[in-house]
Amino acid sequence: MLSNIFTSIITNGTFTGAQLGIATVTSLICGLIIAGTYLVKNRCSRSFAVTLVLLPAIVELVIILVNGNIGAGVAVAGAFSLVRFRSAPGKGQEITSIFLAMAVGLATGMGYVGVAVLFSVVVSLINLLLNVLKFGEAGDNFRTLKITVPENLDYEGKFEDIFGKYLSSYTFDEVKTSNMGSLYKITLSVVMKPNVSNKEFLDELRTRNGNLDISLGRRIDGMDTL
Repeated sequence: MLSNIFTSIITNGTFTGAQLGIATVTSLICGLIIAGTYLVKNRCSRSFAVTLVLLPAIVELVIILVNGNIGAGVAVAGAFSLVRFRSAPGKGQEITSIFLAMAVGLATGMGYVGVAVLFSVVVSLINLLLNVLKFGEAGDNFRTLKITVPENLDYEGKFEDIFGKYLSSYTFDEVKTSNMGSLYKITLSVVMKPNVSNKEFLDELRTRNGNLDISLGRRIDGMDTL
């Protein structure tokens, strides 16, 4: 019985209407599983969610039609490659979901509907588990600190005692000039100590920088792309 899961319903490159229907319905079900799992812990547009549902069925139909035809397969591969130049860069998890949907479409297009369903469920559950556990996500104490200082203030060594009081660690990410060189804007990645007051931290900083702009916010990953 288990071996039937890994058996193709399409043989010798020919298919019937019933086989096409089974493959298409399976593709749509797998697409719903992939899209539904992605939406549990991720925010995306309605267009992207619909794409995840329909993409397996589209790929499945293409694979069925070109099955055994090398020339048609090369032409389709060339057409798919053009999509890359019409697409905006996406987050890593978005691209992973698209590849998952395409892999499922390839499986159903070759008739391996059992493999497609099993693969969709297993990978989607792992994806959901990693999202629920917040795997790889920076903790709440990881922040981005931005301090503006006047040009006549030697910022090196000026704030270290305050950092030692409120921060577990910190790194200087960027220093740039602003306002015709009259100001320096310093960006740091910091890790706050537990149970410290953000207000007291900012109050002590602004007594050193001449009460200029200071911001402390959650760190936003700028490298979440492939």
